[in-house]
Amino acid sequence: MTPTADEKTPREEVFWTYEDLALFIGAVLPALAGALLIVRPFHVSNRGVQTLLYQCTAYALMLGALYLLIAWRYRKPLWRSLGWTFDFRRPWLYVLIGPPLAIGLTLLASVLHATGNPAIPDLITDRASLIAVLIFGALAGPLFEELVFRGFLQPLLARSMAAWIAILLTAVPFALLHGPGFGWAWQSVMIVGIAGVVMGYVRNRTGSTAASALVHVAYNSTLFVGFILQRST
Repeated sequence: MTPTADEKTPREEVFWTYEDLALFIGAVLPALAGALLIVRPFHVSNRGVQTLLYQCTAYALMLGALYLLIAWRYRKPLWRSLGWTFDFRRPWLYVLIGPPLAIGLTLLASVLHATGNPAIPDLITDRASLIAVLIFGALAGPLFEELVFRGFLQPLLARSMAAWIAILLTAVPFALLHGPGFGWAWQSVMIVGIAGVVMGYVRNRTGSTAASALVHVAYNSTLFVGFILQRST
């Protein structure tokens, strides 16, 4: 019997190189500076909305850098090249993974006395900022992070090392990206890293970044639901 996509990772054409990775990393600071120049003229009174508008703009510019590296440089389709495909069975299963993963890691965080992200309550001052945080945290953020980490970085690493090492190494910068929001508390950074390992495993098992994104979206959405319920009590 031929293995299904869920049972065996499909062979992927990873044509980009570590030079492309270096170019992307080099584009991060210009993207952050460019986002600041783009957003600054728009005077948004709500600080939370202004902050998230800046982050979304920076992410969009970084995705633009990926587009130049993949679609323009190699003449390849961006989304398909980064594994954005739904050619895997039982997509609902990956949505269902997110909530128990979030609950389990929240319990682990409690045992480790991990701190929450203090930036989120500070950003939410009214309904508009709450909606902006939800859209960014539960949709835009996970989509960008999966494309960059599990779509671009992990397959590149997996081409030159064992898959499990690539998964672990990809989870490290993914966790460090969230470090500033947690004040670099090692417990919180480790929790994010564990979540990244699970998402990396899903990416490796299915060959699809869309599958790991479903886990990520459901994971973050569960955390936000818990935050809102806690906030309302």
